[in-house]
Amino acid sequence: MDKRFLAILAVVVIALGGIFFFGKSNDKSNTGSGNGKPSNHTEGTSAKNVNLTVFGDFECPVCGSYFPIEQQLLAKFQGQITFTFHNFPLVSIHPNAFAASRAAEAASLQGQFFKMHDLLYQNQNTWGTSSDPTPYFQQYATQLGLNLTQFKSDFQSTAVNDTINADVALGNTKNVTGTPTYFLNGQKLDNTNINSATKFEAVIQSALDKAK
Repeated sequence: MDKRFLAILAVVVIALGGIFFFGKSNDKSNTGSGNGKPSNHTEGTSAKNVNLTVFGDFECPVCGSYFPIEQQLLAKFQGQITFTFHNFPLVSIHPNAFAASRAAEAASLQGQFFKMHDLLYQNQNTWGTSSDPTPYFQQYATQLGLNLTQFKSDFQSTAVNDTINADVALGNTKNVTGTPTYFLNGQKLDNTNINSATKFEAVIQSALDKAK
């Protein structure tokens, strides 16, 4: 067989092997042990037991548009409602979403989940369009005063991946198919009824009135 042909064939095999290797390496970014438990990220207090829960994707533009509305709700109903966030990265359309959830969960292990949550949404247009968002996440960790060595380690950990995957599994059991998906006291909300601060406030107020 022609030596030049064999040499070309060897190059092709090596190239294909490299593609497979790097593809598999990237796949591992969201794999875990399968033993995780859903996250428990809640802020606010409510004497009336009114809880607003969202399954969100940090890279999702619609989630980003709802973020300031959520902030208004928490300010307006301070002391009256609790707010819970679960990760639901839509990795098929948002390639950086899972990594962003890993950044938030890594920050959570140092008690700063919601501060990282806020920075991720506030800077969504920056890291969300990056081919490598990791430096941005590390920058935010530094900005929050986190132990960067621990953050980097936790960011890559199986335990963090397990938590995110458990959140996704929880969302699947609740028929979550897109983001953001909101639940008020366990009842799924129709986003067309809460697509403005005024509408959302009315829905929350109705729940509070019924809880009296």
